[in-house]
Amino acid sequence: MNDKTDFRCGTVAIVGRPNVGKSTLLNALVGQKISITSRKAQTTRHRITGICTTDDAQYIFVDTPGFQTRHATALNRSLNRAVTSTLSSVDVVMFVIEAGNFGPDDEKVLKLLPDNTPVLLIVNKFDRIADRAEILPFLKRVGDLRDFREIVPLSAKRPDDTQRLLGVLRPYLLEGEPIYGEDDLTDRSERFMAAEILREKVFRWTGDELPYTSTVIIDKFEQEGDLRRVFATILVDRDSHKAMIIGNKGAKLKQISTDARLDMAKLFDGPVYLEVWIKVKGGWADNEAGLRAYGYE
Repeated sequence: MNDKTDFRCGTVAIVGRPNVGKSTLLNALVGQKISITSRKAQTTRHRITGICTTDDAQYIFVDTPGFQTRHATALNRSLNRAVTSTLSSVDVVMFVIEAGNFGPDDEKVLKLLPDNTPVLLIVNKFDRIADRAEILPFLKRVGDLRDFREIVPLSAKRPDDTQRLLGVLRPYLLEGEPIYGEDDLTDRSERFMAAEILREKVFRWTGDELPYTSTVIIDKFEQEGDLRRVFATILVDRDSHKAMIIGNKGAKLKQISTDARLDMAKLFDGPVYLEVWIKVKGGWADNEAGLRAYGYE
């Protein structure tokens, strides 16, 4: 791989409003689940770096939080800073929208995109459009909003589409050697990924009941041979939120923990012992110092 003179390597930001499928797209491009997905908006909290290495290129994808346009809490200000700082240091930006759906929140994100970085318009969930003729005026309307280098309709769930996207992206990467190893999938630690997996299961099993101001803290992460021992706390804002997660006779918490443990074991390729507690800490999402303590920038 490394002896090729035409090898390219570069960083690609994935941006867009919440719930347009950015994390699903990242996972598909990397070929492994490294960013959490949920029907619930605003699930991505951190910049997740995913790495895809082919014979002639290494793509370093940065999955940003969906830009927050509501609720001016310290958490949302932190998330928005993560988006804008990411955009200033990448080689190309993928602006992801949902096919047939472009509204004020999409426009707000579009205005943040830098003028001096190539921007590709990625029209996701294209498979949901029944009549392709209806989408042409939509593509023209959005495409005229700025000088997009490329307009790429696709479905993140179709492998052929994601492979085609890699081909579109490659010319925008810089010529040079790979930064990461051939088998690396992410620059995030196993400890971080354990927290993300558990947080995803919390959102998946509580649906729209639980406000998004909940997070996961890994209290202890130990490895003994192949076995990982993970001790985690789910941090919530109110006692009522704690009850939602516990469920009837603890059934929901048991399901959350079981699903998270199985996903961790799959990602880490080894057995996992997982112990989960729930702690109520009111107002944590609107406390700047607290956010830094919990890993937010």
